[in-house]
Amino acid sequence: MEFTKQTSAQPEIVARAQQPYVAIRERVTMSGLAGLGARFGELFAWLESRRITPAGAPFFRYLLIDMDRELEVDAGVPVAAPVEGDGRVMPGVLPAGRYAALTHVGPPSELAEASSVLQAWAAGRGLTWDMSARDRAEDWGSRLEIYLTDPAQEPDASKWETQLAFRLAD
Repeated sequence: MEFTKQTSAQPEIVARAQQPYVAIRERVTMSGLAGLGARFGELFAWLESRRITPAGAPFFRYLLIDMDRELEVDAGVPVAAPVEGDGRVMPGVLPAGRYAALTHVGPPSELAEASSVLQAWAAGRGLTWDMSARDRAEDWGSRLEIYLTDPAQEPDASKWETQLAFRLAD
């Protein structure tokens, strides 16, 4: 698969440390995925009300992917240390490990293509994902879309940067 002009860098393998986060977990269909972005505002307000500073960019963590039925996704924000949730907002930890990563520049509508590029790159190198099949679905250990650009600061979606980071099997 070709690298598109929107891809700012070649895929690479990166080491990521364990990262605590807070999230709102939801089950959505593909058509409902775009609505999850609103959860970030909710999470930032929740953190601010507790005087907790975010420790990085917000992200979606895909836990279960069944493109024909639904996805289980955490809309998350990293924090410096573990915190307690309150029912709706739950704590989590991104696992440490080796990740295949790619930074995409462009609107969210192009992320499926960028994911395909990353997956093809990994397949061409014989890399295996931290993922297992479960009832026609993919159960991921850690598959991330990290939103590096704040749309309030950069309204032009063609300039938005999103890092895809998929954990590799040990």
